[in-house]
Amino acid sequence: MLISFPLPLRVLAALTTAFVCALASTPSVVSLAERVHAVDLPGEERKIHKRAVPRLGGIGILAAFFAALLCFTRPDAPFSGVLRGALLIALMGAADDCFTLRSPLKLCVQLISGALAWRGGARIEVLGIPFVPGARFVGVGEWSLPLTLLWLCACTNAMNLIDGLDGLAAGVAAIAGMSMLLVAGIMGQAEVAVYLACLVGACCGFLPYNRNPARIFMGDVGSQLLGYLLGAAALEGMFKSHALLSFIAPPLALGLPLCDTAFAFLRRALHGRNPLHADRGHIHHRLLDRGLDERRAVLLLYALSALLGLLAVALSARRAQADALCAVLLAALLGAELALLRRRALKKRKKGHGALS
Repeated sequence: MLISFPLPLRVLAALTTAFVCALASTPSVVSLAERVHAVDLPGEERKIHKRAVPRLGGIGILAAFFAALLCFTRPDAPFSGVLRGALLIALMGAADDCFTLRSPLKLCVQLISGALAWRGGARIEVLGIPFVPGARFVGVGEWSLPLTLLWLCACTNAMNLIDGLDGLAAGVAAIAGMSMLLVAGIMGQAEVAVYLACLVGACCGFLPYNRNPARIFMGDVGSQLLGYLLGAAALEGMFKSHALLSFIAPPLALGLPLCDTAFAFLRRALHGRNPLHADRGHIHHRLLDRGLDERRAVLLLYALSALLGLLAVALSARRAQADALCAVLLAALLGAELALLRRRALKKRKKGHGALS
């Protein structure tokens, strides 16, 4: 069996299998969503699409992920609690895509799924503080369960909230998953690396149907599932390491959706609104308001996510060039954004001159 082969081959085989499964199964999910009338209608201010688009695409991601995982992980792989929680998250997400559930109910299901992962061993047991002289690991004791639930709920909702443009959530999840896969490989965590390869492959196989203009949306069944699975990967891998820098790798790899969610909750609280109430103030909305079209906004956010992922990998590998690498990438990212904005301004100026003439 391939589980006895070298890790790079297992990772490549798992990624390829998940990719092919997602690519092959998603058209059937499109038909299913249309038959059960699980479609996302345009009209709300925060929605970008102009036509009805089927959702439930996360079912294809889930099927591909599980198929590859069963083929390429060991029978004793420590994922049983996580996978039970993932199924519960997926069922709740599918119900929400079809019937629209209330936020308190969804939060309760997320907490139950997190508790299943914790009971299965995916938990925060110690905390390390990197970059602080004399920092040590500190056992969290009875705080293990609440900290684990907080982390998983944050990741689950962060990926859900950033799912606002065609291909954005799937691409960001794939980039974050690949970054964490490399970190797991560096740290010698073979089963976690294969788990993440299955997740990355499933996301990449779904992307051809989800990129602009999308044929299908992943829906809550996909976005919440991806956030949960990525957060659980950190619990099974990086957070169990005794390397201080490993504790900063998952928050960096998932930095874009986590920061967007934190700012969203803070913004709503400062304006006296319900933190759980959706609005049109996310980072992707702001980029559109600044003149970028949807595809360029997605590419820019891919680049930012990749920058954070590279930083996570570089720090985990303890490379001395990490600071220089990130400085160069940040300068390139800012330069690209300025160039896109300048190009947009020139187009508007030309249109203005044309209208006057």
